[in-house]
Amino acid sequence: MSFTIAIIGRPNVGKSTLFNRLVGQKLALVDDLPGVTRDRREGEARLGDLRFTIIDTAGLDEGAKGSLTARMQEQTKTAIAQADALFFVVDARIGLTPTDRAFADFARKANKPVLLVANKSEGKHGDAGAMEAFALGLGDPIQISAEHGEGMGELYDALAGLMPEPVEEDEDEDDAPLTEEEAATRPIRVAIVGRPNAGKSTLINHLLGEERLLTSPEAGTTRDSIAVEINWKGRDFRVFDTAGLRRRSRIEEKLEKLSVADALRAVRFAEVVVLMMDTQNRFEEQDLRIADLIEREGRAVVLAVNKWDLMETKGGGAISGLRRDADHWLPQLKGVPIVAVSGLMGEGIDRLMQAIQDAYAIWNRRVPTSALNRWFEQAIQANPPPAVSGRRLKLNYITQTKARPPSFVLFCSRADAVPQSYLRYLTNSMRETFELPGTPVRITLREKANPFAHKRKRPS
Repeated sequence: MSFTIAIIGRPNVGKSTLFNRLVGQKLALVDDLPGVTRDRREGEARLGDLRFTIIDTAGLDEGAKGSLTARMQEQTKTAIAQADALFFVVDARIGLTPTDRAFADFARKANKPVLLVANKSEGKHGDAGAMEAFALGLGDPIQISAEHGEGMGELYDALAGLMPEPVEEDEDEDDAPLTEEEAATRPIRVAIVGRPNAGKSTLINHLLGEERLLTSPEAGTTRDSIAVEINWKGRDFRVFDTAGLRRRSRIEEKLEKLSVADALRAVRFAEVVVLMMDTQNRFEEQDLRIADLIEREGRAVVLAVNKWDLMETKGGGAISGLRRDADHWLPQLKGVPIVAVSGLMGEGIDRLMQAIQDAYAIWNRRVPTSALNRWFEQAIQANPPPAVSGRRLKLNYITQTKARPPSFVLFCSRADAVPQSYLRYLTNSMRETFELPGTPVRITLREKANPFAHKRKRPS
């Protein structure tokens, strides 16, 4: 089992910067504004030859019972309970504050090994604050600069004394390519996206069966894209909760821009994207923009209409209405699976998870070449390509180049003259024939080489 370390401390001392340094990626949002981190975030860290799990936490702060701040502190307490050791981080530039002293007692009561980390110690300004940290009674402070990578050697020496001996691993096994069986059973990467306050975090909490992610009636509670591991009826999923996506014109604060950029990265990293909509305000302009973004990124899509428990009429007619609305507003994703759910009450969760698996299977589908050729001939006979500028278009053949999403190359005589309307006809016909509902389908045009192009015309 991996050795786990939780990074704790008051807000804005550089916990997320240290987290990013140790995992080697900018996973956690970092800003000068205190209190950026709200949910706890886990990552696989390395420091020299040491390998461990690191948990970034919200800044320790006091808040009224039931408030968002108090629930953030509950997340931190959970991280401390899971950890084998703690990094207690203080700001060496500012020096000790009453909050640092109060939470040093909190760290001691955890009865876990604690490393006192004096961050922002670069230059002469950090020395005095680092010396003050001796007063906390947590041992010698380790002076580092997480932003500039200074002091990592001293941190390594202190951490190596706490961790068990590293187990030698066979590197050849790690670099070996995945077999088909391994690829079929590895976790499906799923991003949950949507407008603010659509219920994304509430849905994931219900899947986990615990209050893993912070939720609030106030829009914009989630900031970081948090990944959680879920096993649903024997199938593993890696689910990313993301910040709500508002219209670009309404995004003014730097922090929200960072949150949106983090959500967009989660979409690009995912294999299946669940677009959550509020049942009371579904298929609004921003929902359509998000769906179009997912389609352009080439990800499998599932539509989830949340808060279905608030609907007065839930019969088959209401579900059929959702289907008609989806096909009307999202013609580029014709047949996309749409599921009515209630993240709060747990309605429709089984159908949603099955729809995710089905969408993933379609996204990975390859069409047999013989079946593709038969379809291509029939599609052209049923609706021949139009003549452009008095010259007919000649479509030679089509082949699938890859899956994820299904992508095809169509060889033709004049690629720049093929109308987009005819490509939509071929795409929709292909969806219907080969059962590719909802998934993005890519058709790239390529001109067939002319064997006589090199010959010059004879002089008249």
